[in-house]
Amino acid sequence: MKGYLYYSSVEAERNREFINDLVKHAHKQDISLTLLVDEEQPDDDADFILFRDRKPELSATWETAGYRMINRSEVNRIANDKLKTFEMATLLGISAIPTWLIKNDNALNSYPLVLKTIDGHGGSEVFLCKSLEEASNVFSSLKGRRLIRQPFIESGSTDVRVFMIGDEILGAVKRIGHNSFKSNYTLGGSVEKYVLAGWQENEVRKIAKALKSDYIGIDFLLLPDGTWILNEIEDPVGARSLYVTHDFSVAEKLISYIKGLVEKK
Repeated sequence: MKGYLYYSSVEAERNREFINDLVKHAHKQDISLTLLVDEEQPDDDADFILFRDRKPELSATWETAGYRMINRSEVNRIANDKLKTFEMATLLGISAIPTWLIKNDNALNSYPLVLKTIDGHGGSEVFLCKSLEEASNVFSSLKGRRLIRQPFIESGSTDVRVFMIGDEILGAVKRIGHNSFKSNYTLGGSVEKYVLAGWQENEVRKIAKALKSDYIGIDFLLLPDGTWILNEIEDPVGARSLYVTHDFSVAEKLISYIKGLVEKK
């Protein structure tokens, strides 16, 4: 079996350990897995491409050419558009943070609120604004980018990320932000293993089945009353917090899933 692993060169460097783990377990299962970066192209006889970037257009191009994309391009498109994620959750009847596309600060009349780029990730383009001045500064610094606004929801800087392979739950972690309203582990937040209740398992499976996804992360704000509310979907999703809190190789499980998927063709 022959497959490719696609990253941008910058992200490939950041994720070198995970890449090495994927290649190692692919080799153990008689899969030739080759890293592609930036403008490099796969050979025609590839059985799959594990797509680890936020480029729905490129993913769709390869999908149209006949490659088996993991995840498929539609997953990449929805997960990397926070407005589309909110619209999908609404259709599924899953509670999600109310989200509106906003073109300028003229329509803002209630604070605090959160401004985000529609396609940002990792918490780097998320801004808590407590005044019109702060909001105006965000618009100025991100001129030309598409922005959304959301109400600020008090969660104690706590969220839950659920990792899904197909419609099966790989694991879940609770992330708590420190000195920030953002809970991202890569931004200095703490992380611990989280056990889902039955109703939570039902919700994440509903999302994964609707998306027909292969490997995603689903993030929920964890509210003080014990409920949660969908924040965003991650494709590609980073697995650092799962490696820290669980005693298995994410790469091994992902490669096993891919092998089974391709062999069923």
